[in-house]
Amino acid sequence: MNAKETDGRDGRTGVAVVTGAGSGIGRAVTRELLRGGWSVVLAGRRAETLEETAGAAGAGCGEALAVPTDVSRPEDVEALFAAAVDRLGRLDLLFNNAGTSGPGGVPVEELPYEAWRHVVDTNLNGAFLCAQAAYRQMKGQTPQGGRIINNGSVSAHVPRPRSVAYTATKHALTGLTKSLALDGRPYRIAVGQIDIGNAATEMTERMRAGVPQANGEIAPEPVMDVADVARTVRHMAELPLEANVQFATVLATGMPYVGRG
Repeated sequence: MNAKETDGRDGRTGVAVVTGAGSGIGRAVTRELLRGGWSVVLAGRRAETLEETAGAAGAGCGEALAVPTDVSRPEDVEALFAAAVDRLGRLDLLFNNAGTSGPGGVPVEELPYEAWRHVVDTNLNGAFLCAQAAYRQMKGQTPQGGRIINNGSVSAHVPRPRSVAYTATKHALTGLTKSLALDGRPYRIAVGQIDIGNAATEMTERMRAGVPQANGEIAPEPVMDVADVARTVRHMAELPLEANVQFATVLATGMPYVGRG
């Protein structure tokens, strides 16, 4: 069954858009989906890293299409989803993953507005623009429907010290997820969120050396294999549209999150 014959109704593989696909969690999820037979449209700022992600998936995988995209730019998002549908015929899944943490360790009173705005434009506005474009396509296609999975982070629940911009956007994503899930019901659009803690990627290398804790100490934190996150996303993606994982939290077992840490 090729991508244009996939109907997206019963949990079979189909056509996915993954944002932030050039590295980290986006790269791991893209490769997991490709190995599972999905056709994946890879979105990210740098064409070379997108091609690296696609090229390392291996033989016998689904089709990969790299589309350089800045998700904070409406025109880029429009072009991304147009390319996906023009090439592959429909859209069954959006993994809304693109994000930035912004400058770390900056006190609230010293955070430049430009830095705040960059985080909001990428993490929240970008997620909205992509979800809106996916929603339009999923609502209008035949058969109707599809799935959106937002990457929320455990920062959608609790902050780290001096992370006001990142934490605010991740809390906002939870509201976006809930609202999209409600509005999508009549159109068979399932929307869920995965909240990830300490997956081993380039962004979390510093966790092993030590990061600030709420009590002011610097302490190392455990990390988990990013492949475990990718398998969780794939499980969520391949459920029939009659079933939805509304929220899933996947984190390194020993990280200081539950309780007093």
